[in-house]
Amino acid sequence: MSVAFKKEDSADTASETVLPDRPISQHPNFVTAEGLAALERLLAEARNAVDAASGIEDINERRRQQAVPLRDMRYLAERVRTAQVVDAPASAEAVAFGGTVTFRRDDGRVQTYRIVGEDEADPRTGTISYVSPVAQRLLGRVIGDVVDVGGGELEVVSIA
Repeated sequence: MSVAFKKEDSADTASETVLPDRPISQHPNFVTAEGLAALERLLAEARNAVDAASGIEDINERRRQQAVPLRDMRYLAERVRTAQVVDAPASAEAVAFGGTVTFRRDDGRVQTYRIVGEDEADPRTGTISYVSPVAQRLLGRVIGDVVDVGGGELEVVSIA
């Protein structure tokens, strides 16, 4: 059948299938080796999702199914392209990218986080981005240092 006789997308369908790009951080794209591997894995998964949806006959449904993975592919391809792998710290003398720091808050809570790249950060699993306010204040500090963060104090109690 000629393309001229195919049903065209409505404005609503078109807006569902062309998603705006995910914002790219202005900070350098520092990552751990594990972070780069995760980005590459996610990029492959997005490509697989696009490929899987390409078999859908209904063009509107195909576009809807491909919209999110295509947007993710653009984002992830750029993040992989610009990734700067930072080796694990050679020493645990000071808080550094890729290292793990334990600190005590002034309310007595003790927390432990690994400082990683923006895309690999997930505070629920014990990782924070190197550009987060907490990480920014802790980078370069040594055991016993106290820093002000958000109106409270953090004391570095261990570094690994």
